Amino acid sequence: MTNIETYSVTYVTTPNYDLAHDISQKLVKENLAACVNIIPKIKSIYKWKGIIQEDEEYFMIIKSKNSLFNEMSECIKNMHPYDTPEIISLPITNGHKEYLNWIEASLSTGKEKS
Repeated sequence: MTNIETYSVTYVTTPNYDLAHDISQKLVKENLAACVNIIPKIKSIYKWKGIIQEDEEYFMIIKSKNSLFNEMSECIKNMHPYDTPEIISLPITNGHKEYLNWIEASLSTGKEKS
């Protein structure tokens, strides 16, 4: 049985697809993420050093465990070109039991269970 408070969704933005893909591959290969979705070409509007910026970015949705956040965050920061990359983790407070079991199995063994 899984404890849903164990799992999280982490959001990361990247400046291009290749970087999002490379980070995703590394996170899954190193069992830091069970799954990563890459959403192409979102528009980000934000202030940086007092100036409003607009950029096209790629949005990553990373499914993992809370206990892996620090290691996952370091991995992302080491690969990311931004001075301050977006790495935001939110707890999963509700979820389909079988999907959460799949996350657990994927991260525990490193092999997909379907």
